[in-house]
This record gives sequence, C-alpha cells and structure tokens, in this order.
Amino acid sequence: MSAPTPQQGRLAHAPVVLRGGRWWLDGGAGSVPASDPAFTAVLDDFALSMAAADRAVANLHIRQDEALSVDPGGWR
Repeated sequence: MSAPTPQQGRLAHAPVVLRGGRWWLDGGAGSVPASDPAFTAVLDDFALSMAAADRAVANLHIRQDEALSVDPGGWR
C-alpha cells in the first residue's frame, strides 16, 4: 500500500505550491522547484497533517450542527 499524497495547490500560509506532484517555492520574482528530498518529504508530511486537521475540524462542525438540530435550545 502506498502512502497518501497531498492535494495539489498552495500550502496554507506558506510560499510553496504543489503542482503536478512537485513542490515549488513561490515568490514575487517567480517559482523555483524544490528538489531536496528531505525538504519535500517534510512538506508532504505537513500538507497531509494540515488536510487531516481540516477534516477533523469539518467533522466537529458537522457534529455540532447535528447536535443543535436535535437540541434547538443550543448549548447548556
């Protein structure tokens, strides 16, 4: 089984972009491909962790909305 891969796009609050399976350092003067395997592995791990955190927060919002629909009185 292969490891999950991050979604293509900009990494939140960071000057890096994943395009075509490759990380790019994105600056005002242009983009440069990130080629250091250790650095790109850290970027992969961080992007996957951010995606997992985003899913967890979305699930909390869904559960909160479901709880409010069952108990329209709100939080106690």
